[in-house]
Amino acid sequence: MKRLCHALAPLMLMAATPALAADADATAGLYQTHCASCHGEARLGGVGPALLPGNLSRLKPAAAVEVITHSRAASQMPAFDDVLDAEQIKSLAEWIYRPPDTEPRFGEAEILASHTVMHPDGSLPDKPRFDADPLNLFIVVETGDHHASVLDGDTFERIHRFETRYALHGGPKYTPDGRYVFFGSRDGWITKFDLYNLEVVAEVRAGINMRNIAVSADGRYVMAANYLPHSLVLFDAHNLDMMKTYPVKNAAGESSRVSAVYAAPPRGSFIAALKDIKEVWEIPWPLPTESVVSTGHMQTPLAPSRDPALESFKVRRIGVPDYLDDFFFDPGYEHVIGASRGGQGGMVVNLDSGEKVADLPLEGMPHLGSGITWEHEGRRVMALPHLGRAEVSIIDMQSWELIKTLETDGPGFFMRSHANSPYAWVDVFFGPHRDRVHVIDKQSLEIVKTLTPEPGKTAAHVEFDRDGKKLLLSLWEDDGAVIVYDGDTLEELERIPMSKPSGKYNVWNKTRYEEGTSH
Repeated sequence: MKRLCHALAPLMLMAATPALAADADATAGLYQTHCASCHGEARLGGVGPALLPGNLSRLKPAAAVEVITHSRAASQMPAFDDVLDAEQIKSLAEWIYRPPDTEPRFGEAEILASHTVMHPDGSLPDKPRFDADPLNLFIVVETGDHHASVLDGDTFERIHRFETRYALHGGPKYTPDGRYVFFGSRDGWITKFDLYNLEVVAEVRAGINMRNIAVSADGRYVMAANYLPHSLVLFDAHNLDMMKTYPVKNAAGESSRVSAVYAAPPRGSFIAALKDIKEVWEIPWPLPTESVVSTGHMQTPLAPSRDPALESFKVRRIGVPDYLDDFFFDPGYEHVIGASRGGQGGMVVNLDSGEKVADLPLEGMPHLGSGITWEHEGRRVMALPHLGRAEVSIIDMQSWELIKTLETDGPGFFMRSHANSPYAWVDVFFGPHRDRVHVIDKQSLEIVKTLTPEPGKTAAHVEFDRDGKKLLLSLWEDDGAVIVYDGDTLEELERIPMSKPSGKYNVWNKTRYEEGTSH
């Protein structure tokens, strides 16, 4: 029997559709007959993704109808047009956007039951199966058919391509030696992949709707941030054994979705952004004996000012004046720059004192998670695009003053540079000019070139190689490509066909916290 498998992954935020005329019980019966074996009897997912409103936030209802009716390319999703009539399909598509009568449960028992270890830590050879520089590899996430490619960062040859979980989110995270990479999916799955042996070595499901994961600077711990349930979950990175779950509540018992979790190497801690309560959480991990971590443009002592009384894995609650669900950090992780997606600006909070030290005029829904920094006239500046305005804001990180607003051809999503590059790149992800990308001179603070790699096709997300000499840009389409550019001349060098390539993540930049890449 045909089953509704794999294809209903999230794509765009939307409101619930009006109820259709079909009887809810009959529709629930259709779901159990045709969908439950892949997506779970309680819609929590299984072979296919979870079918709950939060997990479908990126899929428009009309697209859901189309997928159920005609299938989806490069997936195991079959067409149902010869099994169900049009009204039944519309009823199913509407029904999966309704909240279930009982809130789904996903606790420690469910996490433990999901855990699988394919290759225990240390059981595979400790030498790469390829000749490429393991610290200059790129992971390219291909969302069109849910795969990832491993590219040689010197030759840009594809070393390997493998299937991933659906709707990866938040970017893969590496261990410090670059050998292992961890992926997180919207459906809550954490996958540990051995880049030396090109094998999945362990998996576990941390929640139903997960935002992202973070890996400690020593590579020993992984933490997951969940929207559903409202929790943080801590894992041992070796085999992804669960260590602890943290229900996210304030002193009054009000719970919150977790917008994201970050590793703060100089502090030796995880820092979590909470969407529904006015707190920031810091959770320290045990410090290693040698406590220095490279952050690309500087060697930073690990947790130089940490209070010795601060217990490992114990939550430190930092009260903040407003909801902060998007973060950026200064290079030393002394301050968090935060904003609420529904707010009218940003603020700077000292992570040691918990005090707000500045307000920032960022009213255009800044995408702080994509911000970058560089030295400009002897002072460090941060620059970030806006999701709601056609501009890039540039801020002095000493005075916290806005020093420049660059007008762009539309709202942007990603911004990237490198310590060895004179340029910063920003896309125009939203609006009619999504096929353009701007190149900004980091000293003049002016746009010096606008590229249109393929008219009508979305151009987005730059990542440099380890030396900052070449970079990759995505044509974010099902029949897309990764384009290689010369970082100095801005000339296109080659194109590598890929299926809707989204993020590209260089091992060196991500493990050295290289200046100009997101952390």
